[in-house]
Amino acid sequence: MLTDTHLDRTLTALADPTRRAILQRLSLGETRISDLARPFDMTLTGVSKHIRVLEAAELVRRRKAGREQLLTLNPEPMDAARAWMDAQRAAWTARLDALDAALRAQDAEGVAR
Repeated sequence: MLTDTHLDRTLTALADPTRRAILQRLSLGETRISDLARPFDMTLTGVSKHIRVLEAAELVRRRKAGREQLLTLNPEPMDAARAWMDAQRAAWTARLDALDAALRAQDAEGVAR
């Protein structure tokens, strides 16, 4: 179940281009944090802050293998956010369709008079 807090965390995490780039890289498979940080023009500490935001949103899972920290993508929060957006779109589409029908009916009444 998607709560407001989960949705807020997911959308906040996705709002940043660096975090989206991290998720894009993780979509290719599990990777070490140090390898993930390499292409970014920032410190490992800076990348780690972005990773913590992604972890708080549950978009990233971390596991230890010896001394290495490995990250994987968890797409479930994005799926839940998409379902919420799809529901909002459906509701607004229905409302706008009803408005369109009412306006067309009103126009047709004006022409008939």
